[in-house]
Amino acid sequence: MNQTAEDLKKNVSEFYGTIARDPAASGCGCGPSACCGVSPGESMSESYAGKEGYVAEADLGLGCGIPDEFADLQPGQTVLDLGSGAGNDAFVARGAVGESGRVIGVDMTSDMLARARANAAARGYDNVEFRLGEIEHLPVTSATVDRILSNCVLNLVPDKDAAHREMFRVLKPGGRFSISDIAMEGAVSPEIRNAASLYVGCISGAVTRDAMTQSLEAAGFVDVHMPKVVTYPLDAGMIKSFLPAGADAEALLKDVRVYKVTVTGTKPAGTPKSQASACCGSSCCN
Repeated sequence: MNQTAEDLKKNVSEFYGTIARDPAASGCGCGPSACCGVSPGESMSESYAGKEGYVAEADLGLGCGIPDEFADLQPGQTVLDLGSGAGNDAFVARGAVGESGRVIGVDMTSDMLARARANAAARGYDNVEFRLGEIEHLPVTSATVDRILSNCVLNLVPDKDAAHREMFRVLKPGGRFSISDIAMEGAVSPEIRNAASLYVGCISGAVTRDAMTQSLEAAGFVDVHMPKVVTYPLDAGMIKSFLPAGADAEALLKDVRVYKVTVTGTKPAGTPKSQASACCGSSCCN
């Protein structure tokens, strides 16, 4: 049975809310877990150890890359982290932009926001804030951020075209994004697409690399590239438990390939601010 966009959002929010309340109880996400459907022993998350600004308590192992590697973060910039979770990438961004910079995290899960805000407060970070909101309707004023980061989140957004248009809206002309995410190639069956557990685990909501690039370019971005692409094997035995009874996981996955990618792009420097002057979020402020 096809799920609505609201159903999917509810599933995602409830799932990640559970992780926020008790990270040890999750056993899921895109870290070393079965919910991503990758082979045993594989993990899509990467180590942040040693990175400036890294806060171990904010790293729940839910990412699929390190997006700031390709973001060209500079002191004094304003950075927006989409799907900021417990604040991991936001705090790493703060380490790069410094005291003169500013970091805004947006997440739709209240429990994750509470954890992120507590992490920031414990360290006295007054230039990092976390806002409740959806990526398709960002609570951020147009043309006010220099960089956008996101880590294994946009695959969870039902309307990716709307999310990409919102990214374009809030970036300043000449601004840049760097997103780590999941892509899927091949004949992806309805059974795979409709598996809710696979969706919150980052697999069934993924699109192809071409579709991702085309959507970003349609939103207005230029110089869209994928500087990092890693192939991940899917494990039919793990995925079978999330499919309808009698579904042949081996057959359904025969021509399916999963990648973790980092994609970057730029908002043209000559873009008039008047082209995207509206504030689409529920609470929009600089």
